[in-house]
Amino acid sequence: MRTATAAASAAEADQSRLLYELSALVLTIIRPPGEAEMPRQVSAAGVASMMLGASMALMLCGSLTFMLGFFLMPWVVGLACVFLFVGFVTNLSGIGKAILCWPAACTSSSFPKDASTWHIFPKPPFM
Repeated sequence: MRTATAAASAAEADQSRLLYELSALVLTIIRPPGEAEMPRQVSAAGVASMMLGASMALMLCGSLTFMLGFFLMPWVVGLACVFLFVGFVTNLSGIGKAILCWPAACTSSSFPKDASTWHIFPKPPFM
């Protein structure tokens, strides 16, 4: 019983020491450069813990980004299909109007007289 308690307290002390070193490393990194404080000694285990934490954070963020993209891709494809269908219907009605209404037989109000003077905007934006 006594050895199990000693092993548990040793493991707890080891974990506490690693957390202390990790927090010392983080505080050393984020400390403003103007402070005249003695630099803390950081062990290799502290640096390894920080690198492990950084790599875990990057893996989790990458996985989250992948999952968001995986779940949102059908919505993006569906929206693109809707826009494609709307564009097709819009162009189809324009093509049908051009086929059914010959320029000679149509009134002047349905088509512009000179195609070169027709603009999307009534007046160019720089004038």
